[in-house]
Amino acid sequence: MTELVNIAEALTRQARSQPDAVALILPTRRIDGRWADRRYSYRQLDDLSDRLAAGLQAQGYPPGTRVAFMVPPSLEFFALFFALFKAGLVPVLVDPGIGLKPLKACLGEARPEVFIGITRAQLARMLLGWGRGSIKQTVTVGPRPFGQGLRYRDLLGGNATDFRPPEVRPDDMAAILFTSGSTGIPKGVVYRHRHFVAQVRLMRETFGMSPGEVDLPTFPPFALFDPALGMTTVIPKMDFTRPARADPDMLESMIRQYAVTNLFGSPALMNTLSRHLEAHDLTLPTIRRALSAGAPVSPRVVERMLAALAPHADLHTPYGATECLPVATISGRELLDGPSDGNRNGQGVCVGRPLAANTIRIIRITDRPIEKLSDSSRAGKDEIGEICVSGPTVTDAYWQREAQTRLAKMTDEDGTVWHRMGDLGWMDDDGRLWYCGRKSERVITETGTLFTECVEGRVNAIHGVARSALVGAGDGERKRPVVIVEPEPGMRIDALVASVRDQLEMHAATAGIRDVLTYRELPTDIRHNAKIRRPWLAAWATARLGRKRAAKPRNGE
Repeated sequence: MTELVNIAEALTRQARSQPDAVALILPTRRIDGRWADRRYSYRQLDDLSDRLAAGLQAQGYPPGTRVAFMVPPSLEFFALFFALFKAGLVPVLVDPGIGLKPLKACLGEARPEVFIGITRAQLARMLLGWGRGSIKQTVTVGPRPFGQGLRYRDLLGGNATDFRPPEVRPDDMAAILFTSGSTGIPKGVVYRHRHFVAQVRLMRETFGMSPGEVDLPTFPPFALFDPALGMTTVIPKMDFTRPARADPDMLESMIRQYAVTNLFGSPALMNTLSRHLEAHDLTLPTIRRALSAGAPVSPRVVERMLAALAPHADLHTPYGATECLPVATISGRELLDGPSDGNRNGQGVCVGRPLAANTIRIIRITDRPIEKLSDSSRAGKDEIGEICVSGPTVTDAYWQREAQTRLAKMTDEDGTVWHRMGDLGWMDDDGRLWYCGRKSERVITETGTLFTECVEGRVNAIHGVARSALVGAGDGERKRPVVIVEPEPGMRIDALVASVRDQLEMHAATAGIRDVLTYRELPTDIRHNAKIRRPWLAAWATARLGRKRAAKPRNGE
């Protein structure tokens, strides 16, 4: 069989090899404890995407046309996405939860010519001016606002046999995927067809995913791999922009009813699910693997999830970014066999061994662009530096962001692109990569540099601490280090703060941290509900400490 070029071809191959196998299960409502659902086979999904691709082509959209795509996980989501690939069009994916202003900026930057979205997305586009000046045509899934543009069913009127797939090359642009913007303005990552093909291959090889498995993906982009892998996708009933608030009873019931073998979720969702499983003494015997990514996974979450899995199953925590995924991975059982203690002892978060296809280099920290790999300085043994990676899924540019591309990319002697992750870490003697925090979030103090995960790992191990955040207060280059704690419900705040201060004073690296504040629920990113918004907290801590200094002493204080 020839090598894939376009992952839409993988759907067609599945339709030929297992035409009647179930590709999609869409649970509709729960009746007497069981879910009613609608099901679609691989042949049905492939035929539907062919018809849609023919309809898109009939509209005269040439290959390379950028298409803003705002349809939630559904039959239409899968069919349209693969139709766009088949027609050689370029979907532009922006997380709708990032906020109205950033979303408008992203679409203004991407300049899509077509906008495909549900009714609510079309109304927002019209009212808020998304893509004004670039969008020439719209397609609405659902009722059209004011009768404008095409309807979804208008794309289905043609004959799929008339469709002529355009020639697609591995280096052709396949999609523009915007980052979450958790540490800055979202950037559009240019994906080429070879990047998607490499991701599918690495997911299959690394985690042993195979046709016939059943997946419950709680992160929409990950669900798009399922048809290419020959897996059945069960779409959970949840708000995908609020994974931490997903109903754990719903998740557990779907896993049980549909004999789900693969589960993907953010650390926040895994936290919610694992607490529910522990509280009700429930297990997930059908799960072979659970994957959690998007932010570091707490050792306590790993422990709770593994307690619910069968002995042959495992939780995996792959490491990567929109610009390069996956980079490395480690199993939960290996984490509990030592590395989790390293996290509690201030070593950072162990994210595992690099995949065989990837090469990792740790370079000395600098905020300047590096054009050539040879211009960088390799970090010393056990020294924390910036994580850089080369491999088949490493993307080479941001859309319309030349300055950011120069900061994030460098090349070696043979022209291979390296991505500077913007993450800090180190490699241990067993070849495992440890993540110590974002480069932009390191705290430079008068006495040295502090790294978020190294400090927070110690604090999070304290009984009563749900989460914590290290931030730097102040406006200068040298910051005042502050630890902000999210308490577990019911904890005495004064006693908890005292425990945190005692822990910090015990270690030379953290003894200089004098300020400990509490925050009821630390703010997090929209996409995963797990990445703490430290820049926002730094501004909050600066203002809070400023008010404290300005306040007059009372009662002898």
